[in-house]
Amino acid sequence: MTNIFVIKKKINSFHKKIAKVSGDKSLSIRWVLLASLAKGRSRSYNLLTSDDVKASINAIKKFGIKVKLKKDFCEIHGKGLDGYKYKKNIVINAKNSGTLGRLILGLLVNSNEKIKIIGDKSLSKRDFKRVADPLKKFGAKLKLKNNKNLPLNILGTKNLRPINYHENRGSAQCKSSIIFAGLRTEGTTIIKAKKSRNHTELMCKYLKLPIILSSKKNYDLIKVRKAKKINSFNYHVPSDISSASFFIVLTCLTKNSSLTIKNVNINQSRIGLVIILKKMGVKIILKNKRLYKGELIADIFVKSSKNLKSINCPINLNSSAIDEFLLIFLVAAKAKGVSFFRNLGELDQKESPRLKWGSKILNLIGIKNIVNKSSIKIFGNPYINIKKKIVIKNYLKDHRIFMSSAIAALTFGGEWQIHDKDSINTSFPNFLKILKEMQK
Repeated sequence: MTNIFVIKKKINSFHKKIAKVSGDKSLSIRWVLLASLAKGRSRSYNLLTSDDVKASINAIKKFGIKVKLKKDFCEIHGKGLDGYKYKKNIVINAKNSGTLGRLILGLLVNSNEKIKIIGDKSLSKRDFKRVADPLKKFGAKLKLKNNKNLPLNILGTKNLRPINYHENRGSAQCKSSIIFAGLRTEGTTIIKAKKSRNHTELMCKYLKLPIILSSKKNYDLIKVRKAKKINSFNYHVPSDISSASFFIVLTCLTKNSSLTIKNVNINQSRIGLVIILKKMGVKIILKNKRLYKGELIADIFVKSSKNLKSINCPINLNSSAIDEFLLIFLVAAKAKGVSFFRNLGELDQKESPRLKWGSKILNLIGIKNIVNKSSIKIFGNPYINIKKKIVIKNYLKDHRIFMSSAIAALTFGGEWQIHDKDSINTSFPNFLKILKEMQK
């Protein structure tokens, strides 16, 4: 039972403030990778020390990069753009991190030794062909299991050639990997990308790397040239809005409650949940907005709503809410009317088939829903009140399923047994600690 989390009663009404949730995972991993290419000492504060970020640190160590990880900061001693030491038989374990597994490939396109990328059971089921195919066009050699999955072998080349790449899935991981490869390649790499998270572009722009960004109505145009140097840089990682989202939804589903979360990254490519919840009648205010090294930061105030409304969710919000749909489905479960979500195929490219699991959780709590390929209809019940026992297990240790289930248990009632408590170490090790504070 040590790895099972049990919840037997709803959370009481609250009025709380969270000084900080965990550091942003996307920014933490990108800082680690770019600092490893910088010349000299870079230091970060509030770096997320989750399994995914630790895997990123272990990866750069394999290439001879020195790292000092302390309680209050992380220090990376980069050796410059050509500072990686490629030894024979290097194996990088990306564990559960698609961000690490895909992004680091863009940094290895000029390796002179074969490097093997492996991952856990969940990551090994995810599609790596989508990033391997464009990297092959640069001239690197990649071999995948079943031409799609990990384990993967990559052997770079010194004769890299720039490419034109059309990213049409809205995958920030694929786009970022191509940007990293372009920074190693003579000539101009041109990327026409469906809109998605733009943390890589913003961090590169802040570092004054040779990248030109043009935002169009339905896509972004990115031009990348070979970088000559990356200067070392210090970085205070903002709080992760994906982590904050669990407590935002906990608040909006708990009667007579309010919450303020300080210093959260509100990058426009990440706030789909905020926009969607506002459309559903939730009061959310972004206060004290300010810019930090390219990223927009704010304090988030949220208040519970008496009358949640159903939504026909605009598909242009999918990308900016892709990690939060399990939570959005819970809000739709308590909304009046029928909510409809479409074009959610990317949910099944995550740590587990999340659309299927979203539907399964809704079924367990007695909410009618209809799944059709990549869409879901949810028939809300504003009076939902669970009296039965619910068990959540065998979900490929997807951290977001664990945390979303905990939010459902605390707001809808019933007795819940949620297995694989340690899954939160992937992205949000402090989740249960903050949750306990919320219950006081």
